[in-house]
Amino acid sequence: MAEFPSKVSTRTSSPAQGAGASVSALRPDLGFVRSSLGALMLLQLVLGLLVWALIADTPYHLYPAYGWVMFVAVFLWLVTIVFFILYLFQLHMKLYMVPWPLVLMIFNVGATVLYITAFIACSAAVELTSLKGTRPYNQRAAASFFSCLVMIAYGVSSFFSFQAWRGGGSNAATSQMAGGYA
Repeated sequence: MAEFPSKVSTRTSSPAQGAGASVSALRPDLGFVRSSLGALMLLQLVLGLLVWALIADTPYHLYPAYGWVMFVAVFLWLVTIVFFILYLFQLHMKLYMVPWPLVLMIFNVGATVLYITAFIACSAAVELTSLKGTRPYNQRAAASFFSCLVMIAYGVSSFFSFQAWRGGGSNAATSQMAGGYA
């Protein structure tokens, strides 16, 4: 059998080195949080949480209108969390085959339409489902107010995501340097 050559250099690596590289790639992008898209997503998360927390603290299951409001608020809140995490950790850059500006625009337009219906249902049912001045009345009225605000926030996000999808007057180099969000 042939001798092992003495001039061969071998290098070994431990699994910890490979794991550290993938974890460091998942660092949060704080520039996203300071961007208009990040700030609007945080606003949508806070206001959406207020909407469904206020409704959830009342006996909403007795009234179908509030069931719809809860569905819209919780569903969109969860999907917004998913988008926020995707953009915060720049995972959308790793999934480059997905047209993220188009996906975000469709989501924001759909969320705006759903929140319009939830706002109308919530506002119309406040007077019918509780006595004025009672705790459930105040909570449902506050939920109506916050659903209007979150509807406006999704509408503004729709406008900005439409501009990002259309191009917004910037070229590819400036949009890549900004991380894909304004």
